[in-house]
Amino acid sequence: MKPSEMNPQLQLENQLCFTIYACSREITKLYQPHLEKLGVTYSQYLVLLVLWERGQCTVKELGEALFLDSGTLTPLLKRLQAAGLIHRERSAQDERKVIITLTDEGNKLKEKALNVPAAMQQELCLNESEFGQLLGQFKSLLNRVHHNNEQQEGKM
Repeated sequence: MKPSEMNPQLQLENQLCFTIYACSREITKLYQPHLEKLGVTYSQYLVLLVLWERGQCTVKELGEALFLDSGTLTPLLKRLQAAGLIHRERSAQDERKVIITLTDEGNKLKEKALNVPAAMQQELCLNESEFGQLLGQFKSLLNRVHHNNEQQEGKM
């Protein structure tokens, strides 16, 4: 079969998964210079966002918020603790739970990070309406995909 006879459904440019993947990688690259100023990686920034919002949470809650398993989170949390940005401690009520809280340094970093979302919106050339609409569409897609995955896992 010649490439010109290729089914359009199997062309890379027509794959939603690839477009989202490539877009995510490109956006993450845009974040890098801003996050370097804060001294954190993109993944660490996501953890900090959850903690700035909630104050504290367990590793399990953090994993649920970020769609990450504890095997992925644990080394990330160890690096944040080594950097002096978080505390990790076992719950006194349930030793199976590890509670994550921000240090004073982690809380101070929040002020330095305040400009990141606006800078990203500007770099993406999106006005507030476009940004809100796009964010809403992706949240809706994420919720649908996550719900579908949970249903599939329940069938196994």
